[in-house]
Amino acid sequence: MKKIIKFLDLHEQYLTIKDEIDGAIASVINDSAFIGGKYVEQLEENFAEYQQVKYCIGVGNGTDALEIAIEALNLPKGSEVIVPSNSFIASAEAVTRSGHKVVFCDCDEHNYTISISSLKEKITVNTKAIIAVHLYGHPCDMDNLLKLAKVHDLKIVEDCAQAHGAEYKGKRVGAIGDIGCFSFYPGKNLGAYGDGGAIVSNDENLATKCRMIANHGRIDKYDHEFEGRNSRMDGLQGAILDVKLKYLSQWTEKRRAVEARYCEELSHVNKLKLSKEMGYSKHVYHLFVIRVGDRDALKEFLQLKGIATGIHYPKALPNLRAYMHFAHSSDEFPVANKYQNEIISLPIYPEFPESDQGAVIETIKHFYS
Repeated sequence: MKKIIKFLDLHEQYLTIKDEIDGAIASVINDSAFIGGKYVEQLEENFAEYQQVKYCIGVGNGTDALEIAIEALNLPKGSEVIVPSNSFIASAEAVTRSGHKVVFCDCDEHNYTISISSLKEKITVNTKAIIAVHLYGHPCDMDNLLKLAKVHDLKIVEDCAQAHGAEYKGKRVGAIGDIGCFSFYPGKNLGAYGDGGAIVSNDENLATKCRMIANHGRIDKYDHEFEGRNSRMDGLQGAILDVKLKYLSQWTEKRRAVEARYCEELSHVNKLKLSKEMGYSKHVYHLFVIRVGDRDALKEFLQLKGIATGIHYPKALPNLRAYMHFAHSSDEFPVANKYQNEIISLPIYPEFPESDQGAVIETIKHFYS
């Protein structure tokens, strides 16, 4: 039987911490602490400390985190919010579903995050915020973003859905801008066993507003100050995430070790292009993305050899049917439009066996030999 090399193996991770996870789940059930409660509060406290930020609010999922954060900023109705064209749709739909207008800009050719030069061209008098997506786990160029935000009086929402623990010049992402948003989708570097998300900020008023929006516009049980929504983290996810948080730093180093091996052994494959980790960053490699001109052929070849891969993302956001009605042309996003046909994500996760790493590398070399 042909060996299958998985893109990600969450069950293998569970086995390494099984007793702690099972104990955490049992505690929540014994205490009937199913919505919010002490297990979520403990996670919020510990995750805030880990991300080097004052406040953390657990919410239902990463998309809710973005929508609540944007609502809490109280931008003028119909504001323009700039979003990088190479990202998951949540980065953009959170803007439009909050009553604002998405304006797309291109991505950086070296690290795939937001392009500063393209961003500058998109700023108008109606621009009120930027969504800084730390894509694949690589931080954006935050100094230049902060300079632009100061000059044009813009808010910065950090989309950290793929960047738990990532660092910009020694600072953890999420609290460098005005507000940060995390996803705890199961496949993330810090993943729940269901949906979950978090909002972080150093601004007490902003954090309080987010907590109220996520809980029907209230702090006390029946004292509703305004209409909010229901986006509360459940106790099971809080307890599970709190267990896993203790291991996140060592899991990150294991991901970085896999990346280092990939780069060392694939750097001489002429038709393959690797991303560049910028000197200001600590990349956490939620995904390991390469670029090749014959992406689909390589993907098929790897699949035939039992190696799973991913494509993140096969269409730049402006090219999705959801945004076809927007007035933009394809030549506005040359990098994203090129990369959508070239990017392919290779397996990477902390428990990834060295033998499987070697098999992926040798199979790619064989394809190009």
